[in-house]
Amino acid sequence: MQWFYNKLSSEVYDIDKYIGLSYGDVEFYSERLANCKGKILEPGVGTGRILIPLLENGLHVDGFDVSDEMLTICRHHCESRGLKPKLFNGEMQSVFLDENYEAIIVPTGTFLVLHKREDSIQALTNFYDHLENGGRLILDIFLQTDFSMANVTTRKWETSRGEIITLDSKLVEVDHINQYTVSHHRYEKWRNGELIQTELERFPLRWYGIEEFKMVLEQVGFRDIQISADYKYGEYPTKTSEIITFEAVAFKG
Repeated sequence: MQWFYNKLSSEVYDIDKYIGLSYGDVEFYSERLANCKGKILEPGVGTGRILIPLLENGLHVDGFDVSDEMLTICRHHCESRGLKPKLFNGEMQSVFLDENYEAIIVPTGTFLVLHKREDSIQALTNFYDHLENGGRLILDIFLQTDFSMANVTTRKWETSRGEIITLDSKLVEVDHINQYTVSHHRYEKWRNGELIQTELERFPLRWYGIEEFKMVLEQVGFRDIQISADYKYGEYPTKTSEIITFEAVAFKG
């Protein structure tokens, strides 16, 4: 069952992480994939913030997501730009395709929503199986450092129609043994001071240690693993706040 990225949360994602916004990741992925001649796959494609610049750079990218709401937004953004990628619903750990890819990318820490260890390892195995010999996996993770369950954070956004969407977030579970957290999110949409829509979301996130994740990739079969911090290629992380990118090659004998 899908517990996250339903209608309101997808709308907020599109407002907060709009097409054209970059944290350095758009440029990083564009540069790392510039020489790809074959097809690229983006699991967890979301609203297309990474996909669309890659397509506009002439790359051949397919995408899938577990959220139909995110895919609807992504299709709208693509159609408005005259882009026609292959987009479909699927889960990282179970999707089966009849073709292999030159590269598979999972930016922005999306991979960590697979909070169960067995699901995340199955997803990595699935990626490996869908890569060509010598194909590359490029994937972001981040570290979790704040495990306080005492605070509720509130954010708000204004829609193009002048409506207000608020989000209250609270960490409700920390499983140190299995390395994941669960947050509860409450989205509310307001129009002229009247509450018109509410959405509750259970949002799990896994964490991995840096060298731990490298070893998991090696166990799956990946080789030549390069680790980068904050989208500076080859610079090993030195701060817990940095985005950590793994680039790994699928060698198949």
